[in-house]
Amino acid sequence: MVTLVGTAGWAVALVVLLIVRDSLPADERWWIWTCVCGLVMGLFALWYVPRLKRSRARAAARRAAAGNEPGNEPGNEPGNEPGNEPGNEPGNEQGEQGRQAQSAPRDSGSNTVSSTDTPGRSTRS
Repeated sequence: MVTLVGTAGWAVALVVLLIVRDSLPADERWWIWTCVCGLVMGLFALWYVPRLKRSRARAAARRAAAGNEPGNEPGNEPGNEPGNEPGNEPGNEQGEQGRQAQSAPRDSGSNTVSSTDTPGRSTRS
């Protein structure tokens, strides 16, 4: 929706600039080409964004299907029997919690980047 509105805005600006082209100073006519570029990029985005969303949905469906098949649990490789995981020694309180943290997905479905996900950036002043 946002892409459509932006593309329509560039199209309207292009039409207006083409109408008043003769009254524009020669050094301001570059705005016409700016509108053309905005319109072309908007049309490309209208084609590309739905395609990108479909491919992401297919990939998520494949991951979900692979996760539901028996034997595909993380850490279920041959030779990795339950109880032989690293950190599962007696007296190690982090054994169960560490396995849960490792198998829990970090992706919450949000497109927002948190400060902890941005390398090299600090939130401290």
